[in-house]
Amino acid sequence: MKKIVLTTDFSENAWNAIFTALKIYAEVECHFYLLHAYEPSTLNLLGTKSQKRLGVIYDSLSKNSEQELEEMFNYFEINHKNPKHKFTTVSKSETLEEAVKEIVSQNDVDLLMMGTQGATGAKEVFLGSNTVKVLKTIKNIPIFAIPSGFNFQKLHTIIFATDFTKPFNKNELNQIIELAILWKAQIEIIHVAIEFNLNDTQNTHKAILKERFAGLDYQFKKVPFEISISHSIDAYVGKKDSCILCIIRHQHTFWEKIIGEAVIKKIAFHSNIPVIFLPQ
Repeated sequence: MKKIVLTTDFSENAWNAIFTALKIYAEVECHFYLLHAYEPSTLNLLGTKSQKRLGVIYDSLSKNSEQELEEMFNYFEINHKNPKHKFTTVSKSETLEEAVKEIVSQNDVDLLMMGTQGATGAKEVFLGSNTVKVLKTIKNIPIFAIPSGFNFQKLHTIIFATDFTKPFNKNELNQIIELAILWKAQIEIIHVAIEFNLNDTQNTHKAILKERFAGLDYQFKKVPFEISISHSIDAYVGKKDSCILCIIRHQHTFWEKIIGEAVIKKIAFHSNIPVIFLPQ
């Protein structure tokens, strides 16, 4: 049974990500963990009197979290009749990244799915993003980010972005392979570059990738570099219908060294389609 953590703050954005997960994995036996995390850490910075006063608020946060999760659970018990799906609710008084790290470790989780709310301009610098924080903390499982307002219907194409500079380990592409088989989707392996001359190491890695995807419908595509890596990927993806994007998290380091572009962070903020960030 596939174990998937679904984070929620009970917002429309979170609900949309949850429904997307239920649709994508409708034919897969899944145990979904509905996780809500709330932070009491500010209480520790206050004086004794304030702590007592706000202790009531903290207790209220805890009860509200459990009540909202119970309502979600009851909703799915009544309205979600898929016998392949099982739900467990989890309420944690921690930061989201700490709560996710704990539940992933304790339950041998396969995948994390969460909604993203894009940020622009100064908000990126000062506010950060829950998705980016979790990406920095949780490095051992795939993270499936669902953009706000995305309406999943079907999956035609899985776009896998790579520059072939790193080797492909045996199991790190399992999520791509699983989805390709599940939805009979085509895999498009895109290489964004100014020049497309591969060195011996890159050619070796490309050959290994062919082995990994043997028996699947896949194609290699060359995407000319324009403005930035994330812009080039966005432009390519924008022409596609019913697709998701996959990136291995170690792959952005090459471009950061060359042109200082934090590809992963920019895509986490700005993508209009679901993105799977695969662990190294």
